Amino acid sequence: MSGLIGRKIGMTSLFDENGKNIPCTVIEAGPCVVTQVRTEEVDGYKALQLGFDDKKAKSSNKALDGHFKKAGTTAKKKVVEFQSFDEEHKLGDQITVELFKEGEFVDVSATSKGKGFQGVVKRHGFAGVGQATHGQHNRLRAPGSIGAASYPARVFKGMRMAGRMGGDKVTVQNLRVLKVVPEKNILVIKGAVPGHKNAYVIIQK
Repeated sequence: MSGLIGRKIGMTSLFDENGKNIPCTVIEAGPCVVTQVRTEEVDGYKALQLGFDDKKAKSSNKALDGHFKKAGTTAKKKVVEFQSFDEEHKLGDQITVELFKEGEFVDVSATSKGKGFQGVVKRHGFAGVGQATHGQHNRLRAPGSIGAASYPARVFKGMRMAGRMGGDKVTVQNLRVLKVVPEKNILVIKGAVPGHKNAYVIIQK
């Protein structure tokens, strides 16, 4: 799918023509530079590699500098490949937020907020002692019995237990584009998208 790299600015809300308050996310989408063109002959597939957000020269190395120099641009912090662009593009082309149109639906991917080590109530929605399940008696937020004894004498993979929560790649599908502001490279999308403020997001058509 074609798309752009962006940065999550934050959330706000808009009113529609019926006066309904709609929560939405504001994203700075692009402009992205074409830093590499994948072809069937050379790579075995067609795709465009896009770069977003300038990187300081001291944070780059000669290999990366050479790669971006071919495209006639500076080193970029975020690089992602996209497939299925309708138009042909060449090295150094800029792709802007005008790729998207108001009213169409997009998929947004990002790394979700890391929440650290969490218990079973927050991580898996266990009800605790209120429903008195999982073999527990009087501890409100404990997981209770997990069933492993002399057989199978181990805990099966995937057992819902306490552990690290968040920090995973998450994709939210079919979010409607409410507004496109080309002069400020702003995309306003209905609903929430994963990631913290200033997190990189990938928007795909």
